[in-house]
Amino acid sequence: MDLKNKEKELGSYIGRILREHFGKGPGSVFATISPPYITMYIKDFLSPMESKLMTNEQSKYVEKIRDMLMDTLTEEIKVFMRINLGLDLSEFYYDWNLDSHSGMFIGVTANEPGDHDCSYKNQEDVHDEIIKVSIKAEKPPGDIYSCMLNSRTLVIVRNKILIAVEKEMIKTGFSEALTIAKRNLEKRLLLEHTDQLQTYLDANLENAFVSWNFDSDKSMMVLIIKPNS
Repeated sequence: MDLKNKEKELGSYIGRILREHFGKGPGSVFATISPPYITMYIKDFLSPMESKLMTNEQSKYVEKIRDMLMDTLTEEIKVFMRINLGLDLSEFYYDWNLDSHSGMFIGVTANEPGDHDCSYKNQEDVHDEIIKVSIKAEKPPGDIYSCMLNSRTLVIVRNKILIAVEKEMIKTGFSEALTIAKRNLEKRLLLEHTDQLQTYLDANLENAFVSWNFDSDKSMMVLIIKPNS
């Protein structure tokens, strides 16, 4: 199966499995396969029940319900990708932007990276801007890496960003509360740096997603952009 067909099949599967678990599927899913990274950008996704909760300003409950369901969904997605697409995932991340009814799933393959060229214009400047966000939220990352998967999808990886109090919260069972708090904080900080990022990327920032693997002290960020040219 060629790459485009794999991406189409993956997008269709994600739409189908979300419909089965949430009662309503997304309007569209855009899958990008560029090993070691696989991204699944979900648009127009909010069930009627979730919409009512959002109207009553109960978005935290929507996040909690989705997080609980994702424990099961993650394993199903990994199995599908291994059996049907030959992609063996070693890591899986997800994030939601409820206000824009969107979401992002990110897989990292266990096998060796492909020959994709990750470089892009002003890459180091983008890194510096993300480091500024990290400093405001917690501390500078131990290291930072990014990869432009295509003209619209930028993956940014940060390692060793947790501070001592966050590690203690995780150890004492507050990882769910920490995740929700960090989501809100880092996205708010990203908004403060939108103008600079858009200048460096020569693009408009359409959406931003961020997730963490607390066990490995790693963060995965995805920026969805619209190039100016």
